[in-house]
Amino acid sequence: MLVLTARFLPLITSHHPLCSLSARRTFPWISGRAAAAIIRGLGSMEPPKTSSEVPPTTKPPPPTATDSAAEEEKEVPVGLLPGETVVKEGKAAILFPSANEVFYNPVQEFNRDLTCAVLTEYAREVMAQRGVKVVVPGETERVVVSLSEETTEADVQMEADVQTEEKNGAEPPTETAKVGEKCERGLRVLEGLAASGLRSVRFALEVPGLRSVTANDFSTKAAALIARNAEYNGVRHLLSASCRDASMLMYEMRGKKERYDVIDLDPYGSPSAFLDAAVQSVGEGGLLCVTCTDMAVMAGNSGETCYSKYGSVSIKAKYCHEMALRIILHSLDQRAGVYQRYIQPLLCVSVDFYIRVFVRVFTGQATVKNSASKQALVYNCVGCGSFHLQRMGRRTSNGKHVKYSSATGPPVGPHCDICGQRHQLGGPIWAEPLHDVAFVQKVLDAVSVNPSRFGTSKRIEGMLSMVTEELEDAPLYYTVDSLSSTIHCNTPPLLQFRSALLHAGHRVSLSHACKNAIKTTAPPADIWDIMRCWEKSNPVKREKLSETSPAFKILSTEPSSEACFTVREDANPQSRKRHLTRFQENPQAFWGPKARAKAGGSLTTSLQDKKKRCQNKRKNQSTESGELKSFHCKKFKQGTCTNGDKCCYSHNLEPTKEEKIE
Repeated sequence: MLVLTARFLPLITSHHPLCSLSARRTFPWISGRAAAAIIRGLGSMEPPKTSSEVPPTTKPPPPTATDSAAEEEKEVPVGLLPGETVVKEGKAAILFPSANEVFYNPVQEFNRDLTCAVLTEYAREVMAQRGVKVVVPGETERVVVSLSEETTEADVQMEADVQTEEKNGAEPPTETAKVGEKCERGLRVLEGLAASGLRSVRFALEVPGLRSVTANDFSTKAAALIARNAEYNGVRHLLSASCRDASMLMYEMRGKKERYDVIDLDPYGSPSAFLDAAVQSVGEGGLLCVTCTDMAVMAGNSGETCYSKYGSVSIKAKYCHEMALRIILHSLDQRAGVYQRYIQPLLCVSVDFYIRVFVRVFTGQATVKNSASKQALVYNCVGCGSFHLQRMGRRTSNGKHVKYSSATGPPVGPHCDICGQRHQLGGPIWAEPLHDVAFVQKVLDAVSVNPSRFGTSKRIEGMLSMVTEELEDAPLYYTVDSLSSTIHCNTPPLLQFRSALLHAGHRVSLSHACKNAIKTTAPPADIWDIMRCWEKSNPVKREKLSETSPAFKILSTEPSSEACFTVREDANPQSRKRHLTRFQENPQAFWGPKARAKAGGSLTTSLQDKKKRCQNKRKNQSTESGELKSFHCKKFKQGTCTNGDKCCYSHNLEPTKEEKIE
């Protein structure tokens, strides 16, 4: 029987559409049972043909702990194609080609970890309302993580909310939802641009309370790889692959009963082309997760391009990273308002070379009227960097009666009151809070209690701690080094500058978007008064300042009050005291954005390999007399060229024909 099976195995595998000759030669010794396992595994390699989704199959039984080592050696996993490797992240193991055919960036593990953490807490809230209790592996009890040294009333109230989260209108839990199990009343998740499907596989393996996960990609190679990865990780009962245009797929699911509970968009570059479809196809109170990696556009390098994509003009200023967050929120709110919907930000962060926002989408015609008063224009001084916000609309409440009117302004004159320079106009941007602090605190509690769940738990804890400390009503920020650079003086220590603002009666906080950022409720005049007082103890050479410079104008004015730089205890936030990992540490060389995936692929995808190929091109050029450039070597004319015959430029001092004609 074994001989007959071995004889017919090449015939069986030769009829499989994606079974290569090299793959058949790899396993000439396998038994009939193992051959059948390989054929079943290769079935997941078939790319989707006409249907939009690859139909899910039943989940294979998990291996038992009593299997012997000999039996484990006989088990043959899904065969790797030539050049493929296995990438492990979280609980997922992804088959990934070495060629650059499907995009993958290992540096964005923090992005995927944070998304799993946020999605778990969102599922916990939504499923509690549906009478389902989610069970997270490794989570024994919920502990409130307070950043303050003393227990406040807010901490006690939050702890009470955690203990009674099943109340407040929610049904009592009648069933439980575990990780990896299909929940009939669970969430329907769509990853519109899935690439290898790593994020979707991690959802299926790490997030409880899911009914289905659709991993879509326009590339047929990526869709086939998603199907194979779903089979490889044993999650085909939850995860289905789709090969469609993401916008068209979402447009077809706009019906109220067909909408997704969660939509995740992580494109290569700008997500602007998918936002209109996304705000329509996400359910009522659904979660929309968006990543933007086109930071050059959103940070002010191309304001006109930013306006064409997001309907807002970006400014190249020190606060550009937070402004990018507010630009994407403005764009989401504006597009949702067309369909009488509005957004509620849960968590918005600027990370490394991209930004990531988590918002909930609701429907309400009355609430949509508040949209104009939530947006603001930005007046930024080109000299000193002072900024002012101008609301687009005004909303006044008188009891239950709400009146909407046009905003009055502008808040600045033709020239800056601080330095006399002109202003730049940017925006409109989202001027409301970026985070739901109560929700962020729940995510922080869950990650702190179960730190082994994610590989980047320390950084998640540090960043979310900073987010809970940020001022909610102080859009944008200043940086201490830019303030001191404007007047050419030494930079004051961060704690002393924060203490001076606190002594003056203003509120102040740091920002997760920049290390030296200062978010404060103080007006620009008070900030520059503090800098003038600092300059008196650290004087600059005023005789070298130009009379037209912003520094000369600022220092010519005496401060209206005396600043106190004595360090206060509350000037140092708890996240800084505890030395939490708040910002990115370089994980590897060339850790930034990766090259876009190409249809043909390439075996040399590394940026370092590309630099090696392109360096020393001039030195490696041929030096035959017939191939030398027609123009003369300038260094040879000056007598400083030491390359001799190896020089790529002509050492012939006779004038060329073009020079003779001239």
